[in-house]
Amino acid sequence: MSKFNKKRGKSKPEVSTASLPDIIFMLLFFFMVTTVLRDASLKVQNSTPQATELTKLEKKSLVNYLYIGAPKEEFKAEAGTKPRLQLGDKFASTADIPLFLENHRVKIDERQRGLITSSLRVDRNVTMGIVSDVKTALRKSNQLKVNYSAKKKAE
Repeated sequence: MSKFNKKRGKSKPEVSTASLPDIIFMLLFFFMVTTVLRDASLKVQNSTPQATELTKLEKKSLVNYLYIGAPKEEFKAEAGTKPRLQLGDKFASTADIPLFLENHRVKIDERQRGLITSSLRVDRNVTMGIVSDVKTALRKSNQLKVNYSAKKKAE
C-alpha cells in the first residue's frame, strides 16, 4: 500500500486577505499624491459663451487663467458690482498682470516659456471694455498667445 493517502472531499484553501489593507492604503496614497486640486476658487461669475469651433489646450501647466466677470454675491460688498478681473485667488487690476505672468514664467522650464498661453475665461454678460484693457496689458507684457475659453455648443 502507499504511504500517502489522497484526501478527498476537502475544499481548496481560502484566499488570504491579510494584505488587503496594505493594498487599499497604497491605492489611497497613490490617488492623494497624483490628484491635482483646483488652484483658485472663483470669486467672479463665470458663465462662458458657447462656440462650435473649439480646440483643446494640450499642456494645462503652461496656461495662465484670467477670469473676468461680475463678483459673486458674497464678494459684492468688497468688490462692487462692476465686472472685475481675477488673477489666481484674488481680485486684481490690469496693472497686476505683468507680475502675475512673471510669477508663472519663473515656475516653468526655460525651454517651454515660449509656449505659455493666457486663457481668458470671460463671463458672457461682460462688455468688451475690460476685455480689451486686459488684452492690451497682455500685449505690453509680451504675452501674445491668448485663448478665449468657451463651452461646446449643443447641437
